[in-house]
Amino acid sequence: MRIFALSLVVMLLFGFPFMITLLGSLILYLVIYMPDMVQPMINVLVQQIITGVSQPALVCVPMFILSASIIITGESAARLIRMLKVFVGHLPGGLAITTTAGCTLFGAVSGSTQATVAAVGGTMRPMLLEAGYKSPFTLGLIINASDIAFLIPPSIGFIVYGVATNTSIGMLFLAGILPGFMIMFLFSLYCYVYSRMKKIPLLRRSSWQERLVAIKEGLPVMGFPAIIVGGIYTGIFSPTEAAAAAVLYAVILEALIYRSLTLNRLVDACLQTGIITGVVFILVGAGQAFSFLIGFLQIPAQLLPPLFGTDPSMLKVIAIVVVVYFVACMFVDPIVAIFILSPVFAPYVVSAGVDPILLGVLVTLQAAIGSATPPFGCDIFTAQLIFRRPYLEVIGHALPFLLILVIATILLITFPQIALLLPNMAAGRIYYF
Repeated sequence: MRIFALSLVVMLLFGFPFMITLLGSLILYLVIYMPDMVQPMINVLVQQIITGVSQPALVCVPMFILSASIIITGESAARLIRMLKVFVGHLPGGLAITTTAGCTLFGAVSGSTQATVAAVGGTMRPMLLEAGYKSPFTLGLIINASDIAFLIPPSIGFIVYGVATNTSIGMLFLAGILPGFMIMFLFSLYCYVYSRMKKIPLLRRSSWQERLVAIKEGLPVMGFPAIIVGGIYTGIFSPTEAAAAAVLYAVILEALIYRSLTLNRLVDACLQTGIITGVVFILVGAGQAFSFLIGFLQIPAQLLPPLFGTDPSMLKVIAIVVVVYFVACMFVDPIVAIFILSPVFAPYVVSAGVDPILLGVLVTLQAAIGSATPPFGCDIFTAQLIFRRPYLEVIGHALPFLLILVIATILLITFPQIALLLPNMAAGRIYYF
């Protein structure tokens, strides 16, 4: 495996696309150690790639991406932020709290951290700078608050985890809601304290007339969580049906209510959806092939028993999984990490008594944290591209938010019902702390 690991690192450092890096390293390993099986194994890997992207549960991914693309091209993000701002903008840290809440609620539209960075960050960062916040703080806030979008349905991370482990995607969606709002509260509390310490000037309190106008303009955006979460929770929609309904609602909202969606913008949104979906499915297919090959080579059977020990406690198992996912997502795309590692770890973790729904929340949270953590977190480079700021400035204020996310992880491990309450209610099982 040394040759595989070395080739993987070298190709990453030279900037190869991650699919090429992953599959190229696999093929190199086969050429060196299994030369007689190169051709048949390549045929099998191709079949695995097709299998990976042919799973019915993945049908909802492009539809959720399309609904987010339509919203980003329109006015929904700006109206949502305006509605939040008129209620909390006058508080200490009001604009920062608005950014955090905006990222959380926009997650109910996009389910993607990068889309949230672009939509909310592009609107809020100029306001934050004008209000007196330092640039590293604004970048750290936007990048890390966008992590909440990975927990709020329709999270792409939950979809990939559900497909990889055969776990209910609808239950995962419900499990992410309370942890997402918990992190939003912790971030908001930090923003309040930071603003008081730095003596950030307060904004004018909005009048009730301004608030009513903002509610009238922004409230229709809240139809997305009502459709997705409400539809799944009540059993009206499956996740795939909820995705289709979200696309229809996005078109109605932007074309008929806000009148911001033109034919050209719709075409652009569809093209963007095709590109993003292609990237996601390529990564899923490569992850499926990689997962198959490491299973064929019995690598998990060699590595996991020494890692977990003979009779691991539940806490030890969770701690190992959390650390592995966090470190992995600092270097590779979260979708790939979830798709590759989840089938490997899930049987061991579930056998130790961990609820697979709770595991999905912890895994997805660590994937989100890793995507915003140096050195190679993908959200860092997204922010660099959008805001055109140097790398060190983007990561300059990451540590406080990282510590908050670690605290959130500890709270979820200590009080698992934060994640499991809503799924248990949906299933008719009510457990208390």
